[in-house]
Amino acid sequence: MEKRANFGSKLGIILAAAGSAVGLGNVWRFPTEVGANGGAAFILVYVMCVALLGLPLMVAEFIIGRHTHKNTADAYRQLAPGTPWVFQGYLGVFTSWFILCYYAVVAGWTLKYLVESALGEVTKITESTAYFEMFTSHPIVPLGYMFASVMACHLVIVRGVQGGIERSSKLLMPMLLFIMVVLVATSVTMPGAGSGVAFLLHPDFSKITSDVVLSAMGQAFFSLSIAMGCLCTYASYFTDDAKLVKTAASVAVIDTLVAIMSGFVIFPAVFSVTGVAPDAGPGLVFITLPKVFQAAFTGAPWLGAVFAFMFYLLLFLAALTSMVSIHEPPTAFLIEHFGITRHTATGIVTAVVIAVGTLCSLSFGPLRDVRPLFGLTFFDFFDFISAKIFLPVGGIIISLFTGWRLERTIISDQLTNHGTQPVPQFLVSTFIFIMKWVAPVAIALIFVYELR
Repeated sequence: MEKRANFGSKLGIILAAAGSAVGLGNVWRFPTEVGANGGAAFILVYVMCVALLGLPLMVAEFIIGRHTHKNTADAYRQLAPGTPWVFQGYLGVFTSWFILCYYAVVAGWTLKYLVESALGEVTKITESTAYFEMFTSHPIVPLGYMFASVMACHLVIVRGVQGGIERSSKLLMPMLLFIMVVLVATSVTMPGAGSGVAFLLHPDFSKITSDVVLSAMGQAFFSLSIAMGCLCTYASYFTDDAKLVKTAASVAVIDTLVAIMSGFVIFPAVFSVTGVAPDAGPGLVFITLPKVFQAAFTGAPWLGAVFAFMFYLLLFLAALTSMVSIHEPPTAFLIEHFGITRHTATGIVTAVVIAVGTLCSLSFGPLRDVRPLFGLTFFDFFDFISAKIFLPVGGIIISLFTGWRLERTIISDQLTNHGTQPVPQFLVSTFIFIMKWVAPVAIALIFVYELR
């Protein structure tokens, strides 16, 4: 079996973990939630949910991963051998594998639009809905883009922790943030952009209901990659001097910042074009925004083409960094559990993703009427079972395990780096209380809400 690697620097740790958290949900789902649920009021609720729920759960996964320095399945086998808790380790592996199978399809869509925007074609689309449906229903073309996206991820993973994951994170995350800043600066200077900024910053507390709070909790939970095995696996590569709470806080800040900045990109652009709803849903980025890019830059079409290219490059980079983090848990499991090489393990994971991803992609075309799994298409099944079942169940188990089963000495040692960086014991007690009571109840509420 290959010698286990670690991240080479604290910056690499933060950027890799941030790359895991920052994904497509930040760019399209978050602005949609903001648009439908009270603008800045939803943002405030979301930030509180990140601080009270997301951050402690992220720290819990970091503790389990770094203490054991093992893949997520073997981490639980070490901490609770021969008990049902071990189930969570395997659940993390399969959850990430399931998510990657359909996430790769959407990543392929972003690559398609990136290529088309580079050729200047996105801003020339006249019927964006028909164009998107024609593309996704094609039996061959989407498969090619999905394959290219998966192979881009494969080439990163196969190079290992420092040479692949860490190096790519140091390149892609700064690039992503730079593009985001440029897009924000461009978007807020569009004619009529002030209305979009005002909409984003104005809190409409009348729209904050219990459902909206649960939606904000769900967004925080899923946005930070909780219970996918990614954070636990990445933490197993952390060095012993990495500050877990500081790292988790840095990741949460970057993730939230990207989500809010996405709002500053999308809302000013959307409001600069009349007749476009600010809560247009996930179709926003593939159907609505091409119309916006075209209409907002009528006086300078080349500027619209540049804006579109940078936006879809941002979208693809977000998808790629998330794919890398989702690919690593099953890869690490195969390497360490079965003693095979990284090249072989990466190849197995990639092959399965391509095979299942093909079925998911064809669900929008030739297999759209094939519904062998609970009346769902392949794409919808993998989406439903992972996002609506595996993730919340995994989150509940992680919080209960950390609060009730994990020894307090392990928690304290990891939070204080074995006493070298003291943390007040009341904070340790507060963390354990959240894991015992607050997080399980909150996630259970999300679980029931999502299944309605």
